[in-house]
Amino acid sequence: MPPHTSHREANTMENTQAPVSQIAPRIALVTGGSRGIGRNTVLCLAKRGVRSIFTYRANRAAADNTAALAAQAGAPAIALPLDTGDASTFDRFADSVRAVLAQTGADRFDYLVNNAGIASTATLENGTAAELDRQFAVHFKGVFLLTQTLLPLINDGGRIVNVSSGLARVAMNGRAIYGPMKAAVEALTRYMALELGARRIAVNVVAPGAIATDFSGGVVRDNPEVNKLVASHTALGRAGLPEDVGPVIAGLLSDEFGWVNAQRIEVAGGMQI
Repeated sequence: MPPHTSHREANTMENTQAPVSQIAPRIALVTGGSRGIGRNTVLCLAKRGVRSIFTYRANRAAADNTAALAAQAGAPAIALPLDTGDASTFDRFADSVRAVLAQTGADRFDYLVNNAGIASTATLENGTAAELDRQFAVHFKGVFLLTQTLLPLINDGGRIVNVSSGLARVAMNGRAIYGPMKAAVEALTRYMALELGARRIAVNVVAPGAIATDFSGGVVRDNPEVNKLVASHTALGRAGLPEDVGPVIAGLLSDEFGWVNAQRIEVAGGMQI
């Protein structure tokens, strides 16, 4: 991929537009892409011909499996280790991203998906300072500072999707730290959209409902009673799946949603409406 500042600018220049077969594929960076919603997002992007750089925290085998599935789906994906709760590593991570981009002849990427997260069942009564700090580090500080660090590598005209939660809207026992942290991400999304508008970078937030993954110990996926309870509070009558969310994120990154900006989209099947 030759160096460029904007796919959209390059693809709309009069008399110099390259044939479709010669247009360089777009590149996404997805945090937490080795499992669950992040993994499905990488696969949905691959089906659209979008290459991905995705992160994993510890499970290299799962990351390798995601990369293999993405290649089968239609586009290569490269895994890089990252703890999004450790901002001291972000500069080194950006250097790794530059190295991966250089391997394809690119110097920037097009899409950023801030998906990585960790669960918390803390309540107001038993929540600790350490739990607050860790949740803040991953869900707000990490999103803020990682995006800030990567901004020089994002093409003008690119797109960002942050991942929140239905629990930013609906209060639930045992989520007194997690839910408010995700609400903060939703507020941050609007500020990102405002400040990045000059670069034509649109920023939206997707808020999944209860999804049957290994998140929070796999409680929605593996506990029949919890799964049944979630279904009873959802208009469409079941718990969500990663396959319900990944296509929405991939769609928001596409040109078809180019005029959608600073919006919260809940992907929850009508949870507690």
